[in-house]
Amino acid sequence: MVTPYDVVSKVVDPELRVVTIAELGILRDVAQEGARVVVTITPTYSGCPAMDAIREDIRKALARKGFDDVAVVTKLSPAWSTDMITPAGHEALHRAGIAPPGSTACPHCDSAKTLQISRYASTPCQALRRCLGCAEPFNAVKTL
Repeated sequence: MVTPYDVVSKVVDPELRVVTIAELGILRDVAQEGARVVVTITPTYSGCPAMDAIREDIRKALARKGFDDVAVVTKLSPAWSTDMITPAGHEALHRAGIAPPGSTACPHCDSAKTLQISRYASTPCQALRRCLGCAEPFNAVKTL
């Protein structure tokens, strides 16, 4: 039997499509109260533009499995930090060529010789770096 948590934990982050919301650490709780499923999430930052998409993806994923009565609650405290990214999330980021938080090493060749070329990358929570070893550019998740 599939549980609501099983379903929600597989929802992919719409900005960092290589990690789930559980791996990213924004999924705080999934509770079932009778037929109602209550999902608690925390944004990576208070103005995160992906939150509406995440709420909708959660509702759609649960509806596909027959859970139609869904409430998605946003909890701002305690605030999200990159410490909440799971080890599996760190590995998924690295495999996708994105340096996980706390690392500026090149995810392509593992060189520690990298240079930040922009404070912002494809999302506000990432910086753009270039490897001085293999010359490849890569995104790096900022440590928060």
